[in-house]
Amino acid sequence: MDDRVRNGVLSELLAREAEQHSDHRARALKRASSRALMWPVEAAELLEQGGSLTALPSVGPWVARLIEGWIDDPPMLADVPALRRGFITMAEALRALEAAPEYRAARADFQVHTTWSDGDEPLEVMAGELAKRGYAFAAITDHSQGLKIAGGMDEETLARQWVEIEAVAATHESMEIWRGLEMNLSPQGEGDMDPAVLAQLDLVLGTFHSELRKTEDQTDRYLAAIANPTVDVFAHPVCRMYNRRTGLRADWARVFAAAADAGMALEIDCTLYRQDLPVELLRIARDSGVWFSMGTDAHAIGELDYMPIGLGAAAIAGVSPERILTFRPPDEVREWVRERRARRAAG
Repeated sequence: MDDRVRNGVLSELLAREAEQHSDHRARALKRASSRALMWPVEAAELLEQGGSLTALPSVGPWVARLIEGWIDDPPMLADVPALRRGFITMAEALRALEAAPEYRAARADFQVHTTWSDGDEPLEVMAGELAKRGYAFAAITDHSQGLKIAGGMDEETLARQWVEIEAVAATHESMEIWRGLEMNLSPQGEGDMDPAVLAQLDLVLGTFHSELRKTEDQTDRYLAAIANPTVDVFAHPVCRMYNRRTGLRADWARVFAAAADAGMALEIDCTLYRQDLPVELLRIARDSGVWFSMGTDAHAIGELDYMPIGLGAAAIAGVSPERILTFRPPDEVREWVRERRARRAAG
């Protein structure tokens, strides 16, 4: 199988083929290119086993013939454009987890959205789906008020959400539901919520949602955000999106070292089209001694299934599960948060 064309290459070939068309074929190719990242089995392996490529999502007979041709006669592939570079496939992630099954022992999902902001499902529904996945705990992290486009919550709305979290948590004795928030950070690293309210949360994620296409170095911007004492986890740090934006640039070794010194965790966002931090940067962060968090960033039920992407990325990068908060028991993570906040308050 090692000398065969893998799904990541097929995704890129489909994307390039789409650029040669302008009609319904272009749309079909773009869909197949995107879905190829999520195929759980390598297309070449499926053929070897006598299966049909049309069994794969978004693959019709015409697209199947193209893929078969590429597998039979692999084309030369120049460098992948930056917008699509450095993304692993679900098949690749699952293969990594087969080789390192200890990475399947995640106890929590630390980024989940509901209809309290821009999620598709009510809190009760997402909580039920998380419980089905066997988690010991999970954080509900809807957006803060600064992100109006995503229905961000102000302090009063957040307090109302806490009431629902408490009620829903009472129906899930096997799983703790944590009061979290994904707080919008300004380019100066400032939050948009009352620090006294943030202190009552179990977990505060912070990240940038504006000025995400700047091409100049953003190291100082990251250092300012890391200095914000109200943030426990820096969420999807690079702020990249597959085929949409490459994300921000920074002296990552310096940024990660600062996060380690500040006791701030870095997120491994499992969303297929984010994968942030990516494997390349996870290897650098791994050596800084920083803590990691992991979340699907799910806005819908199906997106909870992105977890293997982050787990696989951690396995490929060699990030020890011992350094990932979502592998630790709930009481240990609560103590980590308490100690971190106490240190920051003491200056």
